[in-house]
Amino acid sequence: MSREQNPTPDALHSDPRPGRLTAAAALAALEGTALVAGGVCVLVLGLTGDPDSRRQAVTGGITLIALALLPLLAARGLLLRRSWSRGPALVTQVLALPVAYTLLQADSVAIPAGIALAVVALTALVLLANPETTRALGIRGPGGDEK
Repeated sequence: MSREQNPTPDALHSDPRPGRLTAAAALAALEGTALVAGGVCVLVLGLTGDPDSRRQAVTGGITLIALALLPLLAARGLLLRRSWSRGPALVTQVLALPVAYTLLQADSVAIPAGIALAVVALTALVLLANPETTRALGIRGPGGDEK
């Protein structure tokens, strides 16, 4: 078969990546990086400090690092214009909203973190739902019609 019948991934996306798609990928990567940083902190403090339960601290740190894979893989997929990446990116943002709400309910320094997380999650949701982003990822409307 010729190249015209089997286009390469680069040929499918010859037009420049929309800024909204890049911004959504950056926000997902930011969330993933924050989860890795938080996981490493919890893990290090659990191993070097004096936690109530060392096992619980280590498990929490490893869990945060593992959870970071979803937004990091989604960010990479968004940058590479993989249509599958929109789903994990949306799920990450939807899951971030209850976390942000919980942080906002605290009477501590967690309130600014809750505000920041809510702003990032809502912004990413708007960017991911944008028709320009959907077109750039090659996602078609109902019935296969491109909108």
